[in-house]
Amino acid sequence: MKNLIIVESPAKARTITNFLSKEYKVIASKGHIRDLPKSTFGIDIDDKTGDLVPKYSIPREANPTVKELKKLAKEAQTVFIATDEDREGEAIGYHIAMAIGKEPTELPRIVFHEITKTAIQHALENPRKVDMHSVDAQQTRRLLDRIVGYKLSPLLAAKIQKGLSAGRVQSSTLKLVVDREREIKAFVPEEFWTIDALFEKDIEASIYDYNGLKIEKLTIKTEEDATQIVKSAKAESFIVASLEKTQRKTKTPPPFMTSTLQQAASTQLGFSPKKTMMVAQKLYEGVKTDKGTSGVITYMRTDSLNLAKEAVESAREHIKTTFGQKYLPEKPKYYTSKSKGAQEAHEAIRPTMVEFDTKLAANYLSVDELKLYKLIYNRFLACQMTEAEMESQSLLFKGDKCTFKASGRKLLFDGFYKVTGYTEKDKLLPELTPGQAVTMDSIKQEQHFTEPPARYNEASLIKKLESLGIGRPSTYAPTVTTLQARSYIEIEQKRIHPTEVAFTVTEMLEEHFPEIVDSGFTANMEETLDEVAEGQTNWQTILKAFYTPFLQKVEEGKAKIKSLKMAIPTGENCPKCDSELLLRKGRYGEFVACSNFPKCKYTKNTDGTEIEGPEETDEKCDKCGSTMVIKDSKRGKFLACSAYPKCKNAKSLEPAKELTVPCPECGGKLQEREGKRGKFFGCVNYPKCKFIANFEPVDKKCPQCDYTMGKKTLKSGEVYECFKCKYKEEAK
Repeated sequence: MKNLIIVESPAKARTITNFLSKEYKVIASKGHIRDLPKSTFGIDIDDKTGDLVPKYSIPREANPTVKELKKLAKEAQTVFIATDEDREGEAIGYHIAMAIGKEPTELPRIVFHEITKTAIQHALENPRKVDMHSVDAQQTRRLLDRIVGYKLSPLLAAKIQKGLSAGRVQSSTLKLVVDREREIKAFVPEEFWTIDALFEKDIEASIYDYNGLKIEKLTIKTEEDATQIVKSAKAESFIVASLEKTQRKTKTPPPFMTSTLQQAASTQLGFSPKKTMMVAQKLYEGVKTDKGTSGVITYMRTDSLNLAKEAVESAREHIKTTFGQKYLPEKPKYYTSKSKGAQEAHEAIRPTMVEFDTKLAANYLSVDELKLYKLIYNRFLACQMTEAEMESQSLLFKGDKCTFKASGRKLLFDGFYKVTGYTEKDKLLPELTPGQAVTMDSIKQEQHFTEPPARYNEASLIKKLESLGIGRPSTYAPTVTTLQARSYIEIEQKRIHPTEVAFTVTEMLEEHFPEIVDSGFTANMEETLDEVAEGQTNWQTILKAFYTPFLQKVEEGKAKIKSLKMAIPTGENCPKCDSELLLRKGRYGEFVACSNFPKCKYTKNTDGTEIEGPEETDEKCDKCGSTMVIKDSKRGKFLACSAYPKCKNAKSLEPAKELTVPCPECGGKLQEREGKRGKFFGCVNYPKCKFIANFEPVDKKCPQCDYTMGKKTLKSGEVYECFKCKYKEEAK
């Protein structure tokens, strides 16, 4: 062995190995192999300079890896650091060098945005040095998070509840969720009315003008006002005042970066940000293709919209060949990011091989991998296609006092919708002549109330974080996961709800540590970290400016902040196990519970009435043998194992509805079931057979691939869709 290449993950190592000769050995560090210790603060203060000195250590589980790396590094002629090209990857590379006893800046550092043979060979021909400015920026973030986490979290535990934590990005994100809930609770609905009419030829129109006053939402505030307008309209005669047609173009969407990919995968595929990044990681590190194992997308943690010139040229050639000249703009399209400090990586997320199209990919990728790959592939092609062209139609019917407006639309040219899809149906208005008399067939008035702002879902929260400059691509998904793990939030029907403890923690931080929950402070700190990465600011200057004042606040808080404990001893003992009873706060108010929870689950209301537990049944759990109990959920009652959370077996009280259509994969029976996201259809032979569908399979074969089809309801009507090739046809 002449050369050693060190990467982070085994999957990445396997893929790169396929591209290189036997002169190279590729090995994975399996992530960070040096970090701050978990059991102690891990930061010392230099007596002379006042610098904050991190005390890095090698975790016990990483010792075998470090031992092997040292051995191979001694045998190698050259050691290449090939970790990801972002600050985290730069820091991992730095720590690898330190752990194997090498000077980080003396080792050749190779970087690439895609794991393909061409990219790896180009990287080996153009090595650089470890960027210590990026390493310092990552160290600054790591130490700041350690200071907040290890100094503030114990204060939260002492004043509120054990197990709580705080963090720069985490706490400011939590405040966004809590603030939204406060808005919802404080919201006062406003009454308003709408008036719609149906004119001849089934033309739907809405009130547009009354007595010279333009009618907009909230204009008609009372039933009396609405009734007066309707009464007037019924007595009037109407003519066509105008028919306008305007053409407009719909801009092509930019390629994906981390935040927009997570948002699109959430809304279109139902993927959580965590799942999106896990699947994207596999696509980046290497999957089976027709040309062997290769990375099929570029690096997925990026806030850049840059595209390689070669990739754009390849896309343009593919568009011209596949769709024709009319779908290809005269010049290539390039995009710029609006993200603050967009420099985590140098390219947007795109496919590495345009020839590996979605039809070909279907033969190699898993179901989830294919879904995400299609999203990325089609978005990349779309960003280089021509704009879509629409015709908007506007028709005004004028009476003595009332004017009604009807709107229509027509897709003139699909452009980039050719690959992304366009589901809206044309709504055409008839050709009428200005001055022509028209008859109003019917009219109705409806009462409405304004709605409070919607709770965040994971996609909209990430969009908000990005707009405020809170966090960076690598932190979006972990932040949401951490808030959930700490029981600060609950996700119900894809919406984020703050728990009671989230309000208590946020209120305490707002009062005593406002900078920790201030989005402006957090965003400014991100910009400061960017300056460190660019060599404009010294990292120790940032740490010193934050550390001393913050520690002083924590010490003052220990004495000044009153206890806000959410579990207060009542002086009573549990009637079931004799342990102490505690007064606790939950989402729905205060209640009394046994301190011996979860072993003892006795609870009662504050008025003394016992809260009944789940009803036991005679049925035994088919997974662990424990008694099954009846529980309530928003979807109704269901059977659950009494050994929860050790055993999470659950099933419907009602017998599953069986379909007459056999499973297209194994021929077994298909059943209608209920899941977290509603109704779905699955095979009784699960987990041996993993066929699953979110719309009902029918006894109909696809004319293209002879696979089973299902019936699906779209805005445009019912269609049959193939579960395999996605072919669609109108349902009859």
